Amino acid sequence: MRKLNIVILAAGKGTRMHSSKPKVLHAVGGKAILAHVIDCAKILNPHKIIVVYGYGGEIVREAFAHENITWVNQAAQLGTGHAVQQAAPFLDADADTLILLGDVPLVDVEACKKLIAQSDNTLAILSFNKPDPTGYGRIERADSGNVVAIVEHKDATEAQRNIIEVNTGIMAMPNKYLTQWLSQLTNNNAQAEYYLTDIVALAVVQGVKVVAEITADEWSVTGINSKVDLSAIERIYQSRIALKLLQQGVTLKDPARLDVRGALSCGRDVEIDVNCLFEGNVTLGDNVTIAANCVIKNAAIAAGTHIASFTHIDDTTIGENSRIGPFARLRPGTALAAETHIGNFVEIKNSQVDIGSKINHLSYVGDTTVGKHVNIGAGVITCNYDGANKFRTVIEDNVFVGSDTQLVAPITIGKNATIAAGSTITRDAPADQLTFCRAKDQKSIASWKRPTKII
Repeated sequence: MRKLNIVILAAGKGTRMHSSKPKVLHAVGGKAILAHVIDCAKILNPHKIIVVYGYGGEIVREAFAHENITWVNQAAQLGTGHAVQQAAPFLDADADTLILLGDVPLVDVEACKKLIAQSDNTLAILSFNKPDPTGYGRIERADSGNVVAIVEHKDATEAQRNIIEVNTGIMAMPNKYLTQWLSQLTNNNAQAEYYLTDIVALAVVQGVKVVAEITADEWSVTGINSKVDLSAIERIYQSRIALKLLQQGVTLKDPARLDVRGALSCGRDVEIDVNCLFEGNVTLGDNVTIAANCVIKNAAIAAGTHIASFTHIDDTTIGENSRIGPFARLRPGTALAAETHIGNFVEIKNSQVDIGSKINHLSYVGDTTVGKHVNIGAGVITCNYDGANKFRTVIEDNVFVGSDTQLVAPITIGKNATIAAGSTITRDAPADQLTFCRAKDQKSIASWKRPTKII
């Protein structure tokens, strides 16, 4: 296999986005537009990825600091040809180059592979047929079918404007030709820009074969230039995810009301109701059901679990056959074992809840270890924060905590203990006993000082 360079053109300002954020950093499916293109490039296993950036400067680079990318700054936006000229010094002489566009997030890997396969001593262009080609460069073909020119809309004659086959800007060719052609580009055109498409005419003069591969998937070559475009692409992206899920056997009550902003993996017989949002990496086991209006981020939900409506889950693992919600909030660091019940208006943060335990109503459990078969009543709060520092609560197996109780950490509630309703517990509660607290008098302490943070 020949060595491959990939050049991604991502220098445009995106004036019609009406945003101070660089266009390529706007998100589709919860991921930057440019990130989609880079991910496509990485699948193609190139020797080198070069990104030509401009507007936004270091902001764009910083967003992808974790990637192995060669960055090239196009300080002046003088056209696509000028952009690739900036990348030319970094191209490998013995490689082919695939040129991608940083604002085309749905770029198709298979279409790119076809172009690369044809680029041996050939200039290969990706095109598509557009009934209204206004604004696009037209593909001119000879009787043989080979391409003889790409004519930009503003420079086209009336006859050329009737051509419906248009250029996508995605192309592949050997670097031994590309570097020559780049050095010969001029800006003698209506825009006074250096068009990359002018390399077609240079290739024809040189006797290099030029071919165009027509794609039927217009969305895979559609660039984003405005918030209207961004919205349209987002819907297409989501509809394609929904279709894949349906084909895998997932039941979606309404595929048009699903949003996946990351990766969603589903087992068999999963059901997802309307208006659910999945972010980051989410895994749903067999027979999981997600009711309407849930937000789930970076979570693993095991088989047989039911998530009721309006539940928010973030950075959490949930064991088999659990019942969560409605209106529950599971915050980062939460791990629930099998057959746990977390009910309405319960918030859990950075806590572990063991098998069969129940926290069903109006409670806050933070920085807590909950044992097996614990029952935590309505309105219970683990007081884990003293205003400066956080402390941990331990609730051992088979504990019953009565409603409207405050457990002031650090504290341990022993096995089989019962905490009477309405208690404020400030010391460890012994196992196998009833512990209660009833205050008779209200007192104020004038000399008390609020704790300071431990360094």
